[in-house]
Amino acid sequence: MAKNTREGFRRGEVSRRSQLPNSLTDGYTKRNTDTGRFVEGKESPKPFKGVRKEIGK
Repeated sequence: MAKNTREGFRRGEVSRRSQLPNSLTDGYTKRNTDTGRFVEGKESPKPFKGVRKEIGK
């Protein structure tokens, strides 16, 4: 589990989540790695913090 350190960064990685770029919204989409369902979308072009990135095919 990722923990905030109160020093401006996060230690660890968010478990059971991955992210991939969404070309329709020019943002990132977070996905549950157990079920494959999309969990959350982000409008900002920057990726989520502490979430592993999927390799594009």
